[in-house]
Amino acid sequence: MIPKLIKEKILLKDGKYINIETGQLAKQANGSVIIRMGNTILLATVVISKEEKEGGNFLPLTIDYREKYSAIGKIPGGYLKREGRPTEEEIMTMRLIDRVLRPIFPKNFYKDIQIMISLLSYDKNILPDVLAGLAASSALYISEIPFTEPVSIVRIIRVNNSFVLNPGIEQLKKSSFELIIGGSNSSIIMIEGEMKEISEFELLKAIKYAHKHIKYQISAQKRLRKKMKLKKKTLINKKEDKNFFNDQIIKLIKYNITKIYNKFYNKQKRNDKLETLLKKVKQKMHKSENEIKYYFNELKKKIILDLMFKKKQRLDGRNFNKIRDIWCQVDFLPGVHGSALFTRGETQALSTITLGSSSDVKKIDSVIEQDVIEQDQQKFYLHYNFPPFSTGEIRIIRGISRREIGHGHLAQRALKNILPSNNPYTIRIVADVLESNGSSSMATVCASTLALMDAGIPIIRPVAGIAMGLIINKSTGEKIVLSDILGEEDLWGDMDFKIAGTKLGITACQMDVKVECLNPEILAKILLKAKIGRLFILSKMLKTLPKPRIFLKPQAPKIYAFTIPKSFIGAVIGHGGKKINDIQHETNTIIFIEAKNNLGHIEIMGKTNEEIKKAVRVIKSLIPKIGNIYKARVKSIKEFGVFIEIYKGIESLLHISEINFHKFDRLEDFLKIGDIILVKYLGVDNKNGKMIFSNKYLNNP
Repeated sequence: MIPKLIKEKILLKDGKYINIETGQLAKQANGSVIIRMGNTILLATVVISKEEKEGGNFLPLTIDYREKYSAIGKIPGGYLKREGRPTEEEIMTMRLIDRVLRPIFPKNFYKDIQIMISLLSYDKNILPDVLAGLAASSALYISEIPFTEPVSIVRIIRVNNSFVLNPGIEQLKKSSFELIIGGSNSSIIMIEGEMKEISEFELLKAIKYAHKHIKYQISAQKRLRKKMKLKKKTLINKKEDKNFFNDQIIKLIKYNITKIYNKFYNKQKRNDKLETLLKKVKQKMHKSENEIKYYFNELKKKIILDLMFKKKQRLDGRNFNKIRDIWCQVDFLPGVHGSALFTRGETQALSTITLGSSSDVKKIDSVIEQDVIEQDQQKFYLHYNFPPFSTGEIRIIRGISRREIGHGHLAQRALKNILPSNNPYTIRIVADVLESNGSSSMATVCASTLALMDAGIPIIRPVAGIAMGLIINKSTGEKIVLSDILGEEDLWGDMDFKIAGTKLGITACQMDVKVECLNPEILAKILLKAKIGRLFILSKMLKTLPKPRIFLKPQAPKIYAFTIPKSFIGAVIGHGGKKINDIQHETNTIIFIEAKNNLGHIEIMGKTNEEIKKAVRVIKSLIPKIGNIYKARVKSIKEFGVFIEIYKGIESLLHISEINFHKFDRLEDFLKIGDIILVKYLGVDNKNGKMIFSNKYLNNP
């Protein structure tokens, strides 16, 4: 017997629709749904553990998103020919989903939850990552898990001054910004995006529009659950033990934390003092260490936040709008192609630039078609490293963390649209965080901007980044917006909003909240303060290096790029690659040739401009010049013309219309294979990129 299928439809503005289906697949999971949009199909399942973890202090939520190669009719590469570790794109999708779901779960809920989302079928016009967020929320909402408020994620762009939701690949290429926004019915929860210097007003307008459509998707999830006739969910929330500490202990904690707060210690000393206080508390109590630590941290947070609201100052003594002290240095590493050190308070990033050729482009093996990513984007990538010493910790390093991938991706998006469009180099930035106490990703943006300028890359405009925070007084509803947040302010606060941009507008942003608290009015206030802070940081950076250096560093490779007709590629390469190898050896250069759009794209890389110029002269000497007359050998004769060889390796069609003014029945009566004739080079046909030669204006020998 076929199980009953229950489904709900979401109608979109452009006439497309999304189907949410359940009841037929993966019924042993606690919740499972199928999401269909066009030919893109995803399966999401959720399973919860029966027992709760002992001593937990965070939600053990695991998101696993995978794109199956069979979804688009591909076979995976590699020896095993099967899907392996998640790609960076899959990890970024996992992070998006985690960030929008986590704030909705009840406080103190510590059961293991695993959500698995698989891309089963892929439509090239419908990107699956935002649909994965809808799928995860739907699977949770129809399960018995205490997830009482559904959420959703949408992608929004603007094409021809109109907003487009969940666009296709071609539409995405035409947009001035790309935003991925997640939210609940009452609040924006997550924002991720890149822009081409858009204003705060434009960003806010897009967020409002996206939130309206998120609500439609939430309504569909509620209708689906209603069709299933499930029992009403009850909010599970552990009761706090208000009497865990006696009055004497509370007095001890409050006195010492207030004393520490008023001294404005640096991060390390403040943490040492708090650790000493926690040890004293443990010695006075006979309860489990996990419980003592949990209630100590909860009380510490309450005391410090109360002091912040009362005294209107922060842990380090700043007011709410003040940016920490900044100092920068460029050319920090003299042996590299470009470098810069950026320090803001107790956060420090060192960025280095390496310039490479087309052979160094980032090649991505992905299920999703890679024409989503422009060639210039593949020629620019940023790697972010967050070693344990940056926070004074010891940690076993087991590869690249998801956090490092996410932070590096954000910094890369902030910078890629300010690179020159005619940039011939592949650019790799490595950002090493040397100290961290608040927004190392935004420090990375600042350090990397200066490093690009130090390397002599003529960026359009410099970019700076800032992290904004929000703290809400739960009893009074009072809200404090913080500029340039500390690590503890991120930990205890209710929002972390990273915004990067130039003096003209925003280039990237990322926002997360811990509670449903954001409306457009608060966002407008945050964006305005962020702009003021961003411009201040930019002014500090430009005092160190006002504009990009005119020349590259002596040790940096020089690259010259130009095009030739596609027909001449063989002549430059030569038989078995002999010609191009000889040119490289004679000129001490490296030469790359790629056929694209009926042209041969040539890139010459060398240590000196003289070596490059010599290689260019040799290559161009192999290319016929317009108006010149050449001796050509007839290679073959066809009804529509003859194929001629100009010189070894270069052949072309001499069309019948260019052979003689007079008509003739058979070309064989006029020309024979092996004949030498004079031809004039007229240029390249714009339609097909082929060479045009003529013989009719010349006397045949």
